[in-house]
Amino acid sequence: MTEVSSLTGRLLVATPALADPNFDRAVVLLLDHDEEGSLGVVLNRPTPVDVGDILEGWADLAGEPGVVFQGGPVSLDSALGVAVVPGGTGGDDAPPGWRRVHGAIGLVDLEAPPELLASVLGSLRIFAGYAGWGPGQLEDELADGAWYVVESEPGDVSSPSPERLWREVLRRQRNELAMVATYPDDPSLN
Repeated sequence: MTEVSSLTGRLLVATPALADPNFDRAVVLLLDHDEEGSLGVVLNRPTPVDVGDILEGWADLAGEPGVVFQGGPVSLDSALGVAVVPGGTGGDDAPPGWRRVHGAIGLVDLEAPPELLASVLGSLRIFAGYAGWGPGQLEDELADGAWYVVESEPGDVSSPSPERLWREVLRRQRNELAMVATYPDDPSLN
């Protein structure tokens, strides 16, 4: 097998051609990507469920909207916390209960007391489920043109308008991808 170049910390932005309804106009933050597969969370799928309804102690730390997001179609009964810790570099200086993924973005141990992180969190999102790919599966989808791969920004995790994130991420690209942001929701109506 060829060596996999890690895309951890980058965004997968669904192309208009991606036919899977689970990922229609999805923006996925890759939390892990290596030769064993990939794992990420969909950043722009809010649910109507308040964080306080399932993780009461974390509700005050969750950014707006204070709801649980559907992180993907896998393990919808599990929760993942993704948080930005300004200046978070990981290693020995990482706050307890937070593990760096990329830059200031990291995973939160939702079993830890929320008070451990309350003073250092810049933003927190709770995700039910995740998106997962087996070995080579994501690479095949990339080769088929299902995803654009772009750099993430810490603010993507906590976008206050997740319904606009797909267009916003594409619009900030400095190439032809910025034009894709204008692609109509239903091209047949064009």
